[in-house]
Amino acid sequence: MAGATPKLIKELREKSGAGMLDCKKALNECDGNIDDAVKFLREAGLVKAAKKSSNVAAEGIINILVNDNNTNATMIEINSQTDFVAKNEQFLNLVNGITAHAQANDIADAAALATSSIEGQDFTTFLNEKIAVIGENLVARKVSNVKGEVVNAYVHLGKVGVVLAATCDEAAKEKTVDLLKKVAMHAASMKPTVISYKDLAADFIESENKAIIADIEKLNEELVRLGKPLKNIPEFVSRVQLTEEAVAAAEAKMTEELLAQGKPEKIIGNIVKGKIAKWIEDNSQLDTAHALLSQNYVMDDSMTVEQAIKAVDASIELTSYVRFELGEGIEKKEEDFAAEVAAQMGQ
Repeated sequence: MAGATPKLIKELREKSGAGMLDCKKALNECDGNIDDAVKFLREAGLVKAAKKSSNVAAEGIINILVNDNNTNATMIEINSQTDFVAKNEQFLNLVNGITAHAQANDIADAAALATSSIEGQDFTTFLNEKIAVIGENLVARKVSNVKGEVVNAYVHLGKVGVVLAATCDEAAKEKTVDLLKKVAMHAASMKPTVISYKDLAADFIESENKAIIADIEKLNEELVRLGKPLKNIPEFVSRVQLTEEAVAAAEAKMTEELLAQGKPEKIIGNIVKGKIAKWIEDNSQLDTAHALLSQNYVMDDSMTVEQAIKAVDASIELTSYVRFELGEGIEKKEEDFAAEVAAQMGQ
């Protein structure tokens, strides 16, 4: 095999939800590169239900401290070996102390935390002493320190944390504090990866464009079999791609089709206006999935998050967004899987 090993196949199956043979083929095609193999599977329409990193087994807690005037929020993830310890008062007091230490010393990431001094000791020694007392390995894994004109946050059951910062007019600060808490709750649930569609990387958009089209094409194959209406296959997936030329071309095509159907010219403009709005929606699916401002607001799904923000005050602009999910990216260890795969592959 050029790139497929039992361990890599296991990892790719967990990331993609694709079948073993498809994963084997993708890894061989991509010389064992996991990221390229995931991209290969997505563009082939073979990713069925990607397993989220939230499914990875990792205990501990996400904790957030917002200062009194809502200009600074510190979020930290500390992992423990068991859920029992994660609920222990001694552990929770330790986490609160470390969070306060990170905020007081303007510590912005885990590396800076690890090299800091706390209670007269270097952090590593301090934490090792706590490990000896608590009786489990503890890891201070993530730290984020967000500052801004207005900052607020939300943590859900110690498992998901979101911090948001915004600018606004002076008179709007109090209602911005309340709004940011609600939008943070939305983000905890809906998992956006960026604030705006403008923040999406070009290579990500290109790759997802191919993957989304492949997914819809495969879905349409099933709909044909069932005799059901087919889904529209979009040309694009993000507003980033919807240039003036692209929109004009779509409008011209719609106008031509309506004229061919014999529609009166005087009403074609209004019909095209409605059709182009639907076309933009169909051709910006990636934004809805990944861009916070483009998502339907969970508190009122008749509007987007962007519209909900402007409804509170037009001066409010989001400037920072950080989301932690407990255990995200920690690999789950399954000792017997490699043997299982090797047996099935005849190795």
